[in-house]
Parts: sequence; C-alpha cells; structure tokens
Amino acid sequence: MSKTPIEIQLKTLPSNPGVYQYFDKDGKLLYVGKAKNLKKRVSSYFTKNHEYGKTRVLVKKIADIKHIVVETETDALLLENNLIKKYQPRYNVMLKDDKSYPWICIKNERFPRVFSTRRVFKNGGEYFGPYTSMKTVSTLLDLIRGLYQLRTCNYDLTQEKIDAGKYKVCLEYHLGNCKGPCEGFQSVENYDEDIQSIRQILKGNFKESLNQFKSQMKTFAANMQFEDAQKVKEKVEVLENYQAKSTIVNPKISNVDVFSIVSDESFSYINFLQVSFGSIIGSHTLEIKKKLDETDKDLLELAITEIRQRFNSNSKEIYVPFEVDLGSEIKITIPKLGDKKHILDLSIRNAKYYRMERFKQIKIIDPDRHANRIMAQMKSDLRLNEEPRHIECFDNSNIQGTNPVAACVVFKNGKPSKKDYRHFNIKTVEGPDDFASMEEVVYRRYKRLIDEKQSLPQLIIIDGGKGQLSSSLKSLDRLNLRGKIAIIGIAKRLEELFYPNDPIPLYLDKKSETLKIIQQLRNEAHRFGIEHHRNRRSKNALNTELETIPGIGDKTIVELLKKFKSAKRISNAKLDELEAVVGVSRAQKIYNYYNPS
Repeated sequence: MSKTPIEIQLKTLPSNPGVYQYFDKDGKLLYVGKAKNLKKRVSSYFTKNHEYGKTRVLVKKIADIKHIVVETETDALLLENNLIKKYQPRYNVMLKDDKSYPWICIKNERFPRVFSTRRVFKNGGEYFGPYTSMKTVSTLLDLIRGLYQLRTCNYDLTQEKIDAGKYKVCLEYHLGNCKGPCEGFQSVENYDEDIQSIRQILKGNFKESLNQFKSQMKTFAANMQFEDAQKVKEKVEVLENYQAKSTIVNPKISNVDVFSIVSDESFSYINFLQVSFGSIIGSHTLEIKKKLDETDKDLLELAITEIRQRFNSNSKEIYVPFEVDLGSEIKITIPKLGDKKHILDLSIRNAKYYRMERFKQIKIIDPDRHANRIMAQMKSDLRLNEEPRHIECFDNSNIQGTNPVAACVVFKNGKPSKKDYRHFNIKTVEGPDDFASMEEVVYRRYKRLIDEKQSLPQLIIIDGGKGQLSSSLKSLDRLNLRGKIAIIGIAKRLEELFYPNDPIPLYLDKKSETLKIIQQLRNEAHRFGIEHHRNRRSKNALNTELETIPGIGDKTIVELLKKFKSAKRISNAKLDELEAVVGVSRAQKIYNYYNPS
C-alpha cells in the first residue's frame, strides 16, 4: 500500500532539536512548535488520540511539514519565539514584542555600564543573548559584579566633567563595588580591561574569570572565611555549567541572507536562511537535479537568484561558503569565525539533513532512483569503468584453526541478494592459510560461473589486505579474468582499499555511502562465514559424540536432538526419558554408554 506524503515525511525526520512548521493544502502556516527530538514530537501528533478538539482539527488540516534543525533546545525555543512573532500562525498563542526575552547590554558610553534589558536599540551598545530565563541573567550579572568593580550610576563621565570635579563618589565606592571613575580614581584603560573580560564571559570564554574565581575561593578558604568561599564555589559551578549565548540570534547580524550547498553526483541541495533584525525568520531548501557537470559555484549562483526572487529578498549582504558572482550591488561575505560562521554552519547542517531525508524518501518512493544514485556514486568513488550493479565479497573463517570455510555474499543494485550467497568448505588447503584459502574459493566460484554461463560481477571485494588480494589475482589469471572484473581488497584496521599493482591504498571519507556499502558487504560476508563455520563445528562435535554409540544411527540422533536440544542434555537424561523418545532397546544402549557403571 502506497504511503502518503505526510507518512513519508514522518519516517525521515531527524531526531535532533529543532522547530517544526505545519502548513495546510494552500501553503498557509498553521502552527509552529519546538522539539527536543523532532521525529518523536512531530510523530506524536499523528499517533496519539487528542482530547482537545482544536488539536484534532489542526492535525486534519496538515498537508505539509517543514523543519529547521538547531543545536540545542534553547536555540529551538528562541527560534520558535521569533517565527511565532513574525507569522502569528492561527493555532499558536500570540506573542507580543513587549514581553521579549531578556538581554545583557554593555552600554555604548565612556566607562560602560552592564545591565539587563528586554529592548534592543540600534547603537545602544553591545547586546548578548537573548536568555530564556531572567534568573540566568541575574546570576551572570551577580557573577560579573562580584568579580569586577563597575559603576552603576548614569552620569555622563566625560573627561571635561571629571576634571571640573562635577561628581563625587557615592556609597558604592565606599562599599568597594566601584573604583570611583567619576572622580578620576580609575582610568579608562583600566576600566576597559574589565569590560573586555566581561565580554569574554558573555561570549562563553570563562577561562580567565574561572581562574580568578578559584583563586578568590582559595583565598577565602585559607583565611577561614568558609561561607564566602562556598558562595564563590557556587558561582564557579554555575559559570562552568552555563552556555553563555545562543547561535540563533545576534543583533549585529541584521537583514542578511545565508546560503549553503551540499552536492552529490546527481543532485545539489541549497539551503537558505533569512535573517532579519538578528533573528532567523525563515528557512528553505531547494533541490536541483544536475543535467551536465555543473559546478557548485554555478548552481549556488543560480539558486541564490531564484530563491531571492521567490522570497522577495532585498537584503544587501549574503553569507556563502565560497566566492560567488552576483554583481556589485550585493555584498558577499565568506565567514571564517564567530557568529557569522555559526549561522553558515547551521545552514550547511540543514542542507545535509534535507539531503539525508530526501534519500530516505526516495528509497521508499522510488527505489530505482536510489539505486541509480548509489551506483553512480560508487563508480566515481572507486574509479571504476562501469557501475558495480553486481558485487561479490569474500571472507575466510578458520577460528582456532579448525574447519576452515569461506563465504561469498552478493549485492545487486546496492542491496543484499541472499539467494545468491554461497559458502565453501576449504578442500585443498591444510591448516589455517588465509592466502591459499582465498585463492581456492575465488577460483572455484568463478570457474563454476563460467562453466554454467552465469553473469559475472562488475566488482569483487576481498576482505583482507595486499596478501589476500594477490592470492585472488592468481585465480583470476588462471581463469583469464584479470582486467575483466574490477577487484579491490579492504583492510580492517584503517579501512584501506587496495588495488592491484598499486602500493598506495585509497581512503574514502568515513561517512561516504560507498564506504558504508563496502563495510556492509564485508560485515555480511563475515557474519555468513562465521555462521557456517559454527554450524560445521557443532555438527562435527555432535557426530563425534553421538555417532560413536553402537547401534545408534542418524535418524535416532535427530529424534534425540529434537527433544533434548543438545548432546549434554542427552548424556544427563534418565532412562525413562530416553525410552519415551527412542524406545526401550535404543534407550538402554544410550544410557549404558553415558553411565557405564
């Protein structure tokens, strides 16, 4: 039975924190929500029986789901807040800007004040946050004031007014909370050093401040001031466990478009984040099917033009991962560090997640397209002349040097073809000799395929390094197949891929789909070989034990094993238990064998 678009989307949602958006059939935004785990949260809407009538109506109206992946739950909370304020969806509670999240401001003035605020003004100073809890803001401000002596007055501390003696120190100076810059007792340079340390705390760089706190704590403890030491210790713990700022919002980043691209052999995925007044207000990912050998630069330029027109964007600056040509009217920024780089990384992450979800959806809806893409990718990654539609992988198994066997597993179009799996009992090799065993099974496998006029694989994978690969090549030489079938060896330790006559191995990206399929083949061959090896050892052990009993044949042994499951249980069975299975005469023989006294 075919699945609906919503069912497919639910299967492929990531299990990351993020924000989800529900749209109706006309593309109108119905609801915005946050989630610690997007997959679980969104799926719950469609699996639970909702008591609340409006929720049932909402679920019936959902025709499309979109989401934005973020790093933390706090980021999801802030992004949800921004999107609700921007679009005011019908099924969300209304949020007003006058009850916004708190920020910490370093005022743009001489001898800057540091304080909390819920309003952000342009050129009003530096703003850090927003924070999801006023308690967090208070804790940070307490920490800062406990470490640094800052002014709290609102005097205009110009040098002229200080020199004229217009101000006098207040109670804060006498309590030791301020160094008295109003009377010139503290220089601008000394005060700005403290402000620079405070900036580092608010940006999440606590090392210097933590060292000062710990030193202060030790001093209190040495002077027997244990209550004061405990208070400082609590502040250290809060500071160590606190993540100072969100990657979602930064008031310095205003009216900017962010673009990133992720590509494979057949498709490119371009993510767009729209940033306005320091907040992400929209996200969209565009899928482009490649027609020729287009570069990422060409595709990104095309997509940027299309997306900006579609979203009516007039921003004068864009962030991109590499240089693009969009004319002189738009400022191009390629972030390398800091908040700008964090937002670009977030865009790249969303493009990657979209690509992964599309792969999963295509696998469900159009398995042929999925196979075509995988095959094209493997051909490119492994430098093959043709797509490896038929792959065979060999592995030897001779645990403890007994019962040497080998396994051959077969993948067709990137999937296991279990009916074509074969196992081999080593016939011509004495003892544990991996190289000779591999040479034997490769020769036997392809000699038989040739004799029976069956199709040969496009790729052979040998589980092992250069030695096993060289042994396999000897068999291909004997069969005149050298150069007609691509063959590689994979070494377990570093996942090195070895090619014939090439001393330098190939290393694939650990996350590449090609390497994952090769590892799946190798693991499947290992599992299949171990299973056969275990069966042979078990059979040999049983035969050795039970077949030595005079007058007991294979049929009797099978009946006994069906009942007792193992030779050990048979040996411990009582006479009447044996008689119930195989009769008096044979039961007496088995019982006498195990109980000679």
